Parts: sequence; C-alpha cells; structure tokens
Amino acid sequence: MSPVLFPRGFTRDYLDGKIKRSALTSKIVSSFSSISKKSDLTIVEGTGHTGVGSIVDLNNAQVASLLNCPVILVASGGLGSSFDELSLNRTQCEKHGVKVAGVILNRVLEDKRSMIQEYMTKALKRWNIPLLGCIPFDSLLSQPTMKDFQQLFQVELLAGPEYCLRHFEHIRLVASSPETYRTFTTPSQLIITPADREDIILATLTRYWDLKIAHPEDNVEIGVLLTGKNPPKQALIDQIRKAHIPMLYAPVSSFAALKMINSYTAKIRLEDTAKVQEAIKIVEDYIDFDSLLEMLN
Repeated sequence: MSPVLFPRGFTRDYLDGKIKRSALTSKIVSSFSSISKKSDLTIVEGTGHTGVGSIVDLNNAQVASLLNCPVILVASGGLGSSFDELSLNRTQCEKHGVKVAGVILNRVLEDKRSMIQEYMTKALKRWNIPLLGCIPFDSLLSQPTMKDFQQLFQVELLAGPEYCLRHFEHIRLVASSPETYRTFTTPSQLIITPADREDIILATLTRYWDLKIAHPEDNVEIGVLLTGKNPPKQALIDQIRKAHIPMLYAPVSSFAALKMINSYTAKIRLEDTAKVQEAIKIVEDYIDFDSLLEMLN
C-alpha cells in the first residue's frame, strides 16, 4: 500500500545521496493522485508520530504538507501525558504549515472517559482544535489470535487451522502440577507450556473432552502454544488434531514466548470479521463525524 518502502540500508543510501528526495515525493504524489481520483475521500495513514521519517526529509507532517492534507492526531487515552504528546506532534504540523483538523483519543479507560473528554476538550480550546472522539478501551480489539502467534513466531499451526482466528481473553503459562492446572482452567484461554510436559497436554485434552461430553453444543475455546528445544511427539499432535484444538510449536523457552507475546500488538485483520465489526461499531459510536466533516470542509 505504501509507495515508498524502507528496506535494509535505505536510510544510509539516502544520506549517501544514492536516493533523491524528489524521486520519493514523485512516487507519493503520483500514488495519492491515482487513488484520490477514484474516491470521494482519501485517508493517508501516518505511521507513528509526526516526526517519523525525518531522517529522509519525509516525516508524516512533511508528507501531509506535500499532499495538502489536514491531519487528525490520534493519541493514547489519557490527559496530561496525552496532551504532552499532542503538543510535540502539533509542533511538527505547525512547522510545515499543516492544519490539525482534530484529535481522537484511543483506548480510554471507561471509568475515566467522561472526565478525560471534558478536560481534554478544555485543553484543546487553547489551540482551537476539537476533540473528535474519545474511544473507550475494547478488550476484544486487543486480543491476539492464533494467526497473530503464527506471524509472531514464524511457524505454522500443527492442529486446528479452522480456528486460526480464535481470540483469547487469557494467556496462561503453565509450569505447575496437572492437579493445580486443572483447578484453574478457564474458557477462552491460551495455554503455554513446554512440549515435553505431556502431563499438561494430556490434562488439557482430558478437560476438553469432559467439557465436550457435558456440553456437546458448546465450542471449548482454548488454544495451545508448545515451547522448548524439543518438538511435541507426533502421537500428541494427532490427539490434539482429533480435538480440533488450535496448536502451534515455537522453538523458544516458555519465558521467551511469553515475553514476545506481551510486547506484541495484535492487529485487526480483514478476515477477522468479529474484530472488524467491533471496530466499526466503536468508531461509529464514539467519533463525531459531523464535526470532522465540518473541519475538513
């Protein structure tokens, strides 16, 4: 989608004069013009803050200026720290003559949303910039899927590919005894355990079939991430496949896997209809499109 890509060594080549800014701006303008001719409204997404891209003289504010596009600043839900971030981003826009059409706060905690909306509106009045939306935190949009984990660990599912878009509310690293593990098993849970912990894997399968027998119409929404140097035995893989439990194996330690997951940001995929519909609903409910269109016009 981006007309300009930054492969390895791109920045050094630009600074060495091997890549000209004029060639980059030409690609950007040409692509924007081509898309705009076919659309009533064109949205250009800027990655990160307004200063991203400065090393090649094409940061987000500069691109907005080049395309004569007003900017909507999106900040994390908060008050003081969010306003500080907005101030830094607004400075770049002012420097390059870009109009800031409004601000949207994202992932705002519900119990603070009314307060933040009231006081951020007051703070933005000094810049004569409207608060266009105050979007509450939505847990579903932050929940990773097995497909996210495939991408994160660069591996394929060993079982349950039909549930690659299953979401998980809970992620649990299991290093306890099977007895303790069974006591705290909950729905919508990803289990992380070493591939050689056959006792945990078999306990998971036993729990799955117990629930399935008791409630055959219910979908037991669990997933398994196996870790460690040694891959799981084929016999265990076959049993998990029979249960249609989505499972993958990552050749890293459980601790490293959990650390990677905690630093990973789940994206909304086009094929993930549950997240797409949730995102559409929350945007429609919490963004003032009338004010947005008024500012753009």
